[in-house]
Amino acid sequence: MIEYRTPAEIDQMRPAGRFVADVLDALQDAAAVGVNLLELDALAHQMIRDRGAVSCYIDYHPSFGASPFGKVLCTSVNDAVLHGLPHDYTLVDGDVLSVDFAASVDGWVSDSALTVAVGTPRSEDLELITTTEQALVAGIEAAQAGNKIGDISYAIARVASKAGYKINTDFGGHGVGRTMHGDPHVPNDGRRGRGLPLRPGLVIAIEPWFCESTDKIYTDPDGWTLRSRDGSRGAHSEHTIAITPDGPLVLTAR
Repeated sequence: MIEYRTPAEIDQMRPAGRFVADVLDALQDAAAVGVNLLELDALAHQMIRDRGAVSCYIDYHPSFGASPFGKVLCTSVNDAVLHGLPHDYTLVDGDVLSVDFAASVDGWVSDSALTVAVGTPRSEDLELITTTEQALVAGIEAAQAGNKIGDISYAIARVASKAGYKINTDFGGHGVGRTMHGDPHVPNDGRRGRGLPLRPGLVIAIEPWFCESTDKIYTDPDGWTLRSRDGSRGAHSEHTIAITPDGPLVLTAR
């Protein structure tokens, strides 16, 4: 069911967006050569406790997950492109790390993601990361009242296609509110002028993610981590936004 929020409810969602942004800022600063993924998860877990927030991930168990997730972050390294389950891995020079984080504050959820190059970056990694960020900006700019979901999807796909990246539409953006994942689905490819009309009060996560040379993925034996089928690297960018009469409001702006 698609839900629409009042202006007062959108104001109530701001603290969750601010908190998620602050956690991602801290994780971006902490991600460095020699840092273990479990240390990053522990940092986010401590920030959740300190804020009195609630993790959206730790007990999360959708149909595509092998078991409850059990951690508070998704940490996807190199060819792991989505839903990376934090494990005993220490970051090395040249890694690409995507971090996805969602939390509830006072009953309202926000969801956001970023990708960083660890240590000495490869030029192709920076191009991939930059493209996901540009696609996110394009998707947000298309999220205007009176447009449709397809306008967001088309804007994202246009950026990816110009850069030569293929697009997987199995996983994409989604509604956000009292829970992390809701209607509508926001694919990363689509046709302009098609799909759900964008009305003020709709709150969605927009999240372009691309692999360097494929749109095919598979599930790691851990039952969660999604990896590119050809071993190429991935990048992921995401913000939670609200549709307003004055344009899109980025709740997770960093």
